[in-house]
Amino acid sequence: MGILDAIKRWRLTQQGLSSGKKRRVYCENALIQALENSLWVKLALFMSFTVSCALMVLNSAPTSTFAADPLRGALYGFIISVTAVVMFQVSLQNTCHRNSRVVLVFGVLVCHLLLVQLAMALVAAGHIQDELQFFFIPFALAPILLGVLLGRAVGAFSAVFVTLIGCLFAPRPETINYMILSLISGVVSVLLAHEVRKRLQLLKAGIYIGATTLLLGILLGRLDIASCFGTDPVQHLELLATGSAAAFGTAVITALLISGLLPAFEGIFHLTTDISWLELSDLNHKLLRRMQLEAPGTFHHSLVVASLAEAAAEKIGANAQMCRVCSYFHDVGKLAKPGYFIENKLDGEENPHDGLTPTMSALIIISHVKDGVDLSVKHKLNPRIINVIQEHHGDSIVMFFYRKAREQKKNDLEKVDRRLENPEDLPMVDEKNFRYPGPRPSTRESGIIALADAVESASRTLKKPTPAKIRTLVDDIVLARIQDGQLDQCPLTLRELGAVRECFAVTLRSMLHSRINYPKEEDAPSSVARRAASDRDSSQGGRVIPMPKRA
Repeated sequence: MGILDAIKRWRLTQQGLSSGKKRRVYCENALIQALENSLWVKLALFMSFTVSCALMVLNSAPTSTFAADPLRGALYGFIISVTAVVMFQVSLQNTCHRNSRVVLVFGVLVCHLLLVQLAMALVAAGHIQDELQFFFIPFALAPILLGVLLGRAVGAFSAVFVTLIGCLFAPRPETINYMILSLISGVVSVLLAHEVRKRLQLLKAGIYIGATTLLLGILLGRLDIASCFGTDPVQHLELLATGSAAAFGTAVITALLISGLLPAFEGIFHLTTDISWLELSDLNHKLLRRMQLEAPGTFHHSLVVASLAEAAAEKIGANAQMCRVCSYFHDVGKLAKPGYFIENKLDGEENPHDGLTPTMSALIIISHVKDGVDLSVKHKLNPRIINVIQEHHGDSIVMFFYRKAREQKKNDLEKVDRRLENPEDLPMVDEKNFRYPGPRPSTRESGIIALADAVESASRTLKKPTPAKIRTLVDDIVLARIQDGQLDQCPLTLRELGAVRECFAVTLRSMLHSRINYPKEEDAPSSVARRAASDRDSSQGGRVIPMPKRA
């Protein structure tokens, strides 16, 4: 089909009926999409994880809990890993429904467990002292990495199950100590990794986790501070210093490693963290700079929409950073024809739509969505930004030009009744020609941006805005979107929509508030008089010429 389509475009170009250009479109590879949603692939990944856990316990160090009965330990590891799979499928299905997320979560868990097994093997081989064995384990690896990438719930899930399976690698007398250290350090990691927006926060998290590990080690008797003041204090101080360095060093190195690997994980698994959203919010992006110069009205509109959407997202617990960044780019398609959009038209300029039919005007307005996708694919924008560009109008109708077309059709029918027009020459007014192509908003963030876009545009029509007018406007627009079915595929609840409406009204009131009139000083000379006096003085070289005295 691609070759045939190319041949048709070539023929039209040769005939002068086409420019030969084609808009870029955003779509995922069909094979990758099939693998992402395949049930058999997901089952294979689950089975691989459970078998891997059983094999790791089977081949654990000679000092492990089940070193004397490895088959029994492998069975326990298999049971715990099956429990992890069931809990993952039941509790985290909404977050990790794609198979790539399954690979990420269970792949990180396996890597974490391999490092635990390696640390225990080094202890058994005598390369690490028994007192320091837990300070060289990166307890924060899986909880921080998955917490930053996929959220707090996935991070907590990983903290629990790497602890339970890791207990099978620990020596039998140290099982409880390992469980306390691993679980508490993991929970602290998840709490510190929530809403990380700067990479420096990961370094701080590593320091806090190192302090937590060291403090727990002292409380559990792994390091004895009192012995530093008894006999042979030098040896005990050396052990305390080594343990402290190991605890802080392991935690900080883990945090730095995660900070460096985040961009790779985001690119491979198509994820976007708050750190990346903050980096994408830079207004010096090439497309945003173009918008400032070529479509300043659209740029200002995007800034206001970003403020509305970000405030509403924070109110309901959605991703506020994503809302801000996506709002910046949601109307980037208007760069193709900026003069056809009212916010970019200066007072006194001719309206280009006056010479077009309503159908053609609606086609130009609707095309800014496809042009936006084309530009975003060309500049390799984040896929979630592209989704918002596609969804922010849903399949709503361009009401102004649709009504204009109906009024024009009504006038033409009156001319037909007076036999001034031929009914066969009248154009058909089909509603689908005035609707955006869609799809409708599918995420909370996309739905918020769609509502913020409509509310901001309509608020510009208010004359002498008052709180009551603003509230009525917001309520009418949200209700109209609901009745038109634009939010049917969006997971926003009625309670959240109520909070969004309230937030929109408050934010708009602060933006559209009136100012006092500053009175002019009656005794002071006017600006025109001051300017004329200044010009007169400058023309005379700044010298004061005395007036001649009367006789």
